[in-house]
Amino acid sequence: MACVALLAQSQVRFTGNSKAIYEETPAKSTGLNKIYVLYDTDGVSMHYDAMTDQKVVWYVYGEGGGGYATELTDIKTNGRETTLNDISANKGYIIEEGTDRTFVWVVNYKEYYLRLHSIEPEDASDCGTATLHVNGTGKDIGYYTITGAHQVLDRKMKLSYKTLVWSDDETSWIQVDTLEMQSGLKSTIVVPAPLCNTTFSLWGDRFLQFWDENVEIESRGTYMTNAVDVHTTAVQQERNNDNEKQEQGATLGGSAPVTITFTSYCTDAVEHKEWQMSYDSDFNNLVLRLNQDEVEQTFEEAGTFYWRFVGSNADGSCEAYSEPYTVNIGESELYCPNVFTPDTPDGNNDVWKVSYKSIVEFHCWIFNMWGNKIIELTDPSQGWDGTYGGKLVKPGVYYYVIQAKGSDGKKYKLSGDINIIRYKENPYGGGYSDGGTVPDGGGVVE
Repeated sequence: MACVALLAQSQVRFTGNSKAIYEETPAKSTGLNKIYVLYDTDGVSMHYDAMTDQKVVWYVYGEGGGGYATELTDIKTNGRETTLNDISANKGYIIEEGTDRTFVWVVNYKEYYLRLHSIEPEDASDCGTATLHVNGTGKDIGYYTITGAHQVLDRKMKLSYKTLVWSDDETSWIQVDTLEMQSGLKSTIVVPAPLCNTTFSLWGDRFLQFWDENVEIESRGTYMTNAVDVHTTAVQQERNNDNEKQEQGATLGGSAPVTITFTSYCTDAVEHKEWQMSYDSDFNNLVLRLNQDEVEQTFEEAGTFYWRFVGSNADGSCEAYSEPYTVNIGESELYCPNVFTPDTPDGNNDVWKVSYKSIVEFHCWIFNMWGNKIIELTDPSQGWDGTYGGKLVKPGVYYYVIQAKGSDGKKYKLSGDINIIRYKENPYGGGYSDGGTVPDGGGVVE
């Protein structure tokens, strides 16, 4: 007998059933047009209403598939209606009308009725999973395709419990309801370990829900979790000094001093917290350990530093590690300009500043030609605008003395001259320098 399902124009129906019939359209690969789940097949008749006057023949098959189907001889005929009064439950039926065939499977749910008695979790000893033991009855609802392949109907049972997830706004762990779908009743269920204390509820199944008889059980007491997880952030304080050179492409670090705030966010079972710093990416040798959620660390030494956070439960049996952070601090540089033009209209080169990178100590004195101190600077980002006592000083030569220290330990002792050139507007719209010609546009200097 051919085992290819052709879509019949006629229909299969049932009478005598006490509850509505659950219909399922299975995958085309099964060869079945429909699967009918009956609450109870006792006293139920199955009918086929033909669309033509052609002869209708019924066949029944089991685990061998449609190739081993046998013809049914107790079919009642009334015009175009044919009827099977004595249904063999949990069997497949092939109804042949001329060259059209309808393939169906009939389930007697009474033989698979789901009963749930209790669900109890094991004590939380596993860091990654939770094991639940279920007491109940309800064997798998099996059926066979036209080719004899065994399949199981999904009961679509629901296991629910609470856990923690990291919030969408990246600010905290939040408690959510988690739903695990269960295709059938299992005596042991293993799920990802909840990140908070919770209870477990098992609900089922979709067929009982269809008949308004769904059942639900809940675990007794509270499951005390051992599982831990952590989320961390590292935020570097911004510094936008126009005379400071930064490392190109550096995510964390750059020109020292660098201040970074490391913050951890832990799930409920985390009792022990530790930020760790190492000079090696494997954290084999820890040079700093801090037992707190938030650390503000200032890096003043050149080099590469690795940071991570470790959280563990009360007895240390479960640990969670953050992703490591790499902080690169560059070596120092310090250069001094020797000329500037205070009070220019466009603000170009009108402040004397050093160019630097990773200078962690800085002291600069500027003197006039008679040795009088004009200004004292204590930060390399500071500059001199060419004034003293609120007024511009005269053009000429001034002198600086610098004592500084870099992140790499290098000490700087620098001195030199600063030439101040005064910029003045040219009434003719141009400019010239001493002894020079008048260029197009600009100003004059003295």
